[in-house]
Amino acid sequence: MSLSRGKIIYISGPVVKAELPGALLYELVFVGELGLFGEVVRIQGDTAFIQVYEDTTGIRPGEPVIRTGEPLSAYLGPGIINMVYDGVQRPLKNIFELTGRPFVARGINYDKAPP
Repeated sequence: MSLSRGKIIYISGPVVKAELPGALLYELVFVGELGLFGEVVRIQGDTAFIQVYEDTTGIRPGEPVIRTGEPLSAYLGPGIINMVYDGVQRPLKNIFELTGRPFVARGINYDKAPP
């Protein structure tokens, strides 16, 4: 993972505009202080447009955006049978066991590799 950083310029609902030199199209990024899941969906020079897959309420311009250098992806195969996942393939049962909460809190990052 490259883990280079940029910063938020503008937020409009689930779309974030960020100064993010070297960003790659479809790259997985972590947005804001909470590290919300996002994906680069457009690049214009050093500016990246990011679709955030969690609630963006409360994030502000100037907060960090962290590049991973990897595309947003999902694991496929027998290891995912009998599990329930959210939209970015975080295992809901494992997160419940970790947090004790029935809902996934914003910014929860859980390794999506199947058990």
